Parts: sequence; C-alpha cells; structure tokens
Amino acid sequence: MKSKISIGIFILVIVATIRCFCGIYQHDEFPEKHFFIKHRPTWKWTFYSPIGMSDKKIEELSEEEKREQKYFNEFVLEQGLSR
Repeated sequence: MKSKISIGIFILVIVATIRCFCGIYQHDEFPEKHFFIKHRPTWKWTFYSPIGMSDKKIEELSEEEKREQKYFNEFVLEQGLSR
C-alpha cells in the first residue's frame, strides 16, 4: 500500500514539474506549435502572440491580450525562440 502511495506522489511531482518548466508556444508568423523549456516556473502551458506579425501596438490590445503578449515576449521572444 505504501509503495502505491509513493509511486502516486512521485508521478504527481513529475507531472507538476513538467507543467511548471515546460510549455508550448504558437509561432507568431506561422501556424506551428513548438515545445520549449521555460526559464522560470509558471503554471501557464500555452503561449501565443495576439499581435503576431501585424502592425498593432500593445496599447491597442485588451487587458487579457496585453497579458498574453507580455508572457509571449518574456518566455518566447526574450529567450531567442520564434525567430
């Protein structure tokens, strides 16, 4: 019984670690999804750019889109991904 609980806790820790340190981003120009390792832990799993390759400014976005763009900039663009 204790070994089943230990295995369950071990699997839960592995899944939580993967969730915190890995993610998927959608390329801002092409409709492709890429797996990547995050530079810091966050529960967010998918990242996308609401601006994409358009000429929009971040000031023109809604609050939710601004938040998504900031996450995309921090985790994808500033780390040298999506080039």
